[in-house]
Amino acid sequence: MTSQKRFIFEVEAAKEATDGNPSVGPVYRSTFAKDGFPNPIDGIQSCWDIFRTAVEKYPNNRMLGSREIVNGKAGKYVWKTYKEVYDIVIKLGNSLRSCGIQEGEKCGIYGTNCCEWIISMEACNAHGLYCVPLYDTLGAGAVEFIISHAEVSIAFVEEKKIPELFKTCPNSTKYMKTVVSFGGVKPEQKEEAEKLGLVIHSWDEFLKLGEGKQYDLPIKKQSDICTIMYTSGTTGDPKGVLISNDSIVTITTGVMHFLGNVNASLSEKDVYISYLPLAHVFDRAIEECIIQVGGSIGFWRGDVKLLIEDLGELKPSIFCAVPRVLDRVYTGLQQKLSVGGFFKKKVFDVAFSYKFGNMKKGQSHVAAAPFCDKLVFNKVKQGLGGNVRIILSGAAPLASHIESFLRVVACCNVLQGYGLTESCAGTFATFPDELDMLGTVGPPVPNVDIRLESVPEMNYDALGSTPRGEICIRGKTLFSGYYKREDLTKEVLIDGWLHTGDIGEWQPNGSMKIIDRKKNIFKLAQGEYVAVENLENVYSQVEVIESIWVYGNSFESFLVAIANPAQQTLERWAVENGVNGDFNSLCQNAKAKAFILGELVKIAKEKKLKGFEIIKAIHLEPVAFDMERDLLTPTYKKKRPQLLKYYQNVIDEMYKTTKEGQASGQ
Repeated sequence: MTSQKRFIFEVEAAKEATDGNPSVGPVYRSTFAKDGFPNPIDGIQSCWDIFRTAVEKYPNNRMLGSREIVNGKAGKYVWKTYKEVYDIVIKLGNSLRSCGIQEGEKCGIYGTNCCEWIISMEACNAHGLYCVPLYDTLGAGAVEFIISHAEVSIAFVEEKKIPELFKTCPNSTKYMKTVVSFGGVKPEQKEEAEKLGLVIHSWDEFLKLGEGKQYDLPIKKQSDICTIMYTSGTTGDPKGVLISNDSIVTITTGVMHFLGNVNASLSEKDVYISYLPLAHVFDRAIEECIIQVGGSIGFWRGDVKLLIEDLGELKPSIFCAVPRVLDRVYTGLQQKLSVGGFFKKKVFDVAFSYKFGNMKKGQSHVAAAPFCDKLVFNKVKQGLGGNVRIILSGAAPLASHIESFLRVVACCNVLQGYGLTESCAGTFATFPDELDMLGTVGPPVPNVDIRLESVPEMNYDALGSTPRGEICIRGKTLFSGYYKREDLTKEVLIDGWLHTGDIGEWQPNGSMKIIDRKKNIFKLAQGEYVAVENLENVYSQVEVIESIWVYGNSFESFLVAIANPAQQTLERWAVENGVNGDFNSLCQNAKAKAFILGELVKIAKEKKLKGFEIIKAIHLEPVAFDMERDLLTPTYKKKRPQLLKYYQNVIDEMYKTTKEGQASGQ
């Protein structure tokens, strides 16, 4: 093993606790920043500069591509070059200005990722407008909130989202006066817009508005805000995160520097599949990096069921994913193996153990078992298009067993990152071929300082022999504040340090492990604190569970849970145990509940959980927690207050029957 390596160095000493202020651990920085943080490429000070310089260097490279639809069937990717995109951006900018839109105004963009999304964004960058992504997944209520809160005066919108946008009227029309479709506009939509006091244009029609007009581009400063990204808080209204040019330029510089240091540099040959929402900073930051090197961005068709097909056609080299997508890839492969017969499974297992064993000894994934890659794992690689060299997972923690599985079978570098919208995405990232980093988010990227702050009420000590505490970040990637919410900004941004609310634990090699969340802690009736995310991470390792929400409060002495069972695993158990019925009725079945509760108790004991951390009752929910019912944020984090509201009756019933059972059993 390679545990003697250390990927961070200390830049400031720890501080003991003082009146009312908890102790803080030392400030650490990536060893890749030994000689200071990397500087941006000369001449790049803003997002517009990233694009403008790429057009100068790589005018004829393919920039944006989407699949041509011929007779209802998706064909090949059709591309626009950097120069072609630039020409449209300039036209679009002239049209915006000819409508009277001035520097500093807010421009909304609403829809699935596509060429027009990026073109609209670059036109905002060119003319110093604030680009305000309108969340696709937050429903009309949030879209209306964002338009009004950010004072969006013009909105670009995907054709099929026009009706959704109209639903925000009349409240939103106090600010929003102009709407531009990414495609066409139906005559009846023109009429409706007129009634609502809006002007609506088709894409082609809007581009003509600026013909023959020429506007100078304003000078852009590093400190200028280029985008307001609204984050889907797990409580309350969305918060508008102000992101400056400086933050985005710093993050792209840091990502390039990091990838260069781990032999995974980006280049103009790279092809990226754009499907994670551009309304999130994770995808936006990566696309800015691809643009900076003159790479190509191919858009999906907007349907998760067709994503694998799009990958096969595009053959990307960079694939970013959230754990939910990688879970699907993993589950799909496991299912194929289980139905493939004993021999196939045996060959796979032997190849897997052999390659993983060599990787543990420090060999790179390329050198560990080239023979197995060719014969056994090549099919997995082909499933992602055949050219993927980097899989980057972000937005939520990726389970260790899935990460190690993909590191072996996907025949490419699998990296896991951690960051917040407020830190402009990537703040930590794991290295390729460093297996010691499994289960962590890796060391800091080379453009931030990191320290832990003790959380005494949760017994987390940043000065302990295993330092644990709230992760705090300092650096130029940090946001400039929450729009119109100075109060909330002051809560999290203190003396230049962003308090993330995540609890981390430094590993000996300088990697960070996320172990808890500061706010998701509650007391049980007997005064014991429960760190609920930690428990959910343990319980979700049970094979028959896809997702679990653990609940308790200070009026009850034990925990209960609601779980989404893994359909195939549960149905297989039912067949083996002579339990009849479809999936829905299995979820109601007392034997099935007892089986799953037994599995949860087994892992709790295995992981040495305390008695009060063991779940005493469970409800099986056949329908996965989803955004439609407002139970998850767009990054798949659980909305606990909403879950409670939705399942209140079920929770009450579980407590009632469990207590009755306990009483009669005594």
